[in-house]
Amino acid sequence: MKKLTMIVHSSLQQELADCLRSMPQLDTFIFSHVEEHSSQLEHDPFLSTRDKVVGYVPQVKVDALIQDKDIDDVMQILRVSKCSFKGKGIYWITNVPEAGEL
Repeated sequence: MKKLTMIVHSSLQQELADCLRSMPQLDTFIFSHVEEHSSQLEHDPFLSTRDKVVGYVPQVKVDALIQDKDIDDVMQILRVSKCSFKGKGIYWITNVPEAGEL
């Protein structure tokens, strides 16, 4: 099992949710609201005036558990999608040795 974590600007949450819902490989995903603080923010062309004034960027973190056999397909779908978050976020994939319900 793999855990896919992505972070994108919060304005893209609905579009990303729609994209993820369209994937049969994903049963569930979780959104968490986070704030990005960085000395490089003022050079980011995607920032709004509000982001620059308050000093942080409202982001959405997405976590999804994906079967090992499906991770490549999910990443390929994200890479070729026409969603506007392409090139505006970061991601990482980690191994999950165990998952279940309590």
